[in-house]
This record gives sequence, structure tokens and C-alpha cells, in this order.
Amino acid sequence: MLVVTDPPDPLADVARNCAGHDRVLSTGTFLDSLRFRFHLAEHFEVDANQVEAQVIGEHGTSQVFLWSSARIAAVPLGKLIEQRGETLDALRKQVENSVRYANITLIECNDASQFGIGIVSARIAETVLRDERAVIPICSYNARLGVTLSLPSIVGRTGVIRSFEPDMSAEERRALEASAALLRKSQGRD
Repeated sequence: MLVVTDPPDPLADVARNCAGHDRVLSTGTFLDSLRFRFHLAEHFEVDANQVEAQVIGEHGTSQVFLWSSARIAAVPLGKLIEQRGETLDALRKQVENSVRYANITLIECNDASQFGIGIVSARIAETVLRDERAVIPICSYNARLGVTLSLPSIVGRTGVIRSFEPDMSAEERRALEASAALLRKSQGRD
């Protein structure tokens, strides 16, 4: 079962409880991760397919950008930023705001924002139907964190086969824990 409606994380938890099984997932931060890669590619003037970067946690304001593991051509982003004489803080603020508030910008410009989520939903359906076992940042229930949120996950015919908790900086780890706590609180579980 794929939940697309906002807010996808808590609604996927509701759907999972109603369905009585764990084969429920949502679009989560997949679109946010694609937008993160796009903005980094634009900044560094490379093809977005060459950017490895993910957003995890809640699809919302507490989402976690994994700057510490972001890479272009296997080169850590921090090194590329340093080579350009830039600072991570400046790039971080610009990119995170662009990604977090992309829907508002799209609605203001086009009176619609359904195209991105439509493409992501189609890609998830394709991944499941073809049993691709692609690894994408998608939302499913995480027993350790006690809530449904996005982590890089293997997706195939049965939905999320396995999720990974990637290496993170201490700051990113705290942010993921805070994101999970916010989601639990929104459901009255904290």
C-alpha cells in the first residue's frame, strides 16, 4: 500500500494500523532527496545523476539533509566546497530552504505542485511492480525509532524489504532522533 497524501509519514502509520500489516510505505523524502540532488547539481554545475545525497526522517520541516555523506563523483561535498572557497553554512541554508519550500514556490509559479509527486509515485509503483530492489529514501515503519519515517530502503515486489540507517554526523543523528520524536508526538505517542 502506497500513501501519497500529505502528511505522508503519519498517514502511512494510520494506514499500517488499519491494514494490520507492515507492507505500507509512503513517498516520504524521495522527492525531497531528488530536489536536494538537483540543487547541488545546479550549484556545482554537474548532472544530477552524478550527485549522491539524501534527505531522511520526516517529510516536513524536521527532515534531515545528510550533508556529511553527500558526494559528487565519490568526492565528499565538504572537499568540493572548500576547493571553491565557499562555506558549507551558506550553501546549506540556500539549498535546504529551496528544498523545504519547493512546493510553495511551484504553486506560486504554476498554480500546481502535483507533477513532482506524480513522477515519484509512478517511479515507486514501477519499482514495486518490476521487483527492482532499488534503494531509495522512502517511508516505512522503523521499529527502533517507533514510527514511520524515511530512510534509504530496498524496495521491491513486497514493498520495503530492508531499510538502512546510513552513517551520519552526530548532528544529523540528533536531528533524525528529533524528527522521529516529532512524528511520535504528532500521533500522541510521546
